[in-house]
Amino acid sequence: MIRKILVVILLGVLTVANATADTLGEDGLHKQDWFAITFKDMADDIESAREEGMRLAIIFEQRGCIYCQKMHEQLLSDPEIADYIQANFKVVQYNMFGDEEVVDIDGDVLTEKTAARKWGIVFTPTILFLPETVGSGQDASRAAVAKMPGAFGKWTFLNMFRWVNEKGYEGDEHFQKYHARIINQLREEGRIGVE
Repeated sequence: MIRKILVVILLGVLTVANATADTLGEDGLHKQDWFAITFKDMADDIESAREEGMRLAIIFEQRGCIYCQKMHEQLLSDPEIADYIQANFKVVQYNMFGDEEVVDIDGDVLTEKTAARKWGIVFTPTILFLPETVGSGQDASRAAVAKMPGAFGKWTFLNMFRWVNEKGYEGDEHFQKYHARIINQLREEGRIGVE
């Protein structure tokens, strides 16, 4: 009897381990099945996103990043967050130390890792939010309307996507004020407690 219980427990542990391993790509990065696979030509990706009625978001990750794992397991797997992002953003994943070719908005041909250096990406995860259109001669970092370095809590993470989608960067309400206003509304609605 004890042997059967141990076998069942072992099978359960192996099933969980395999389920977790299946979320990793060959490059060691966690994946979402709704991430866009592109040729990583920034101008084309911005145009394609706009044609689909979306915004482009580039997410930099790296193998073994515990914060990237947290983002995938706790944030991107949350239906409220995932549904909002999928409805409004085309998300393309970049490997901060990867060798895949990237074409910057200014025409520079880079690798993922040289793009990360050029654009000042030093933390993972980092999300670069791109505008709907860009002028010539700009690189992705200068063209970005917002940059989110690190994995934050649910509301900060989701509110940054909302603020960008609502073009808050064009108005007078800084993201921090926008975020505070939304948090206060959520508290008034009883959706979150006082922290």
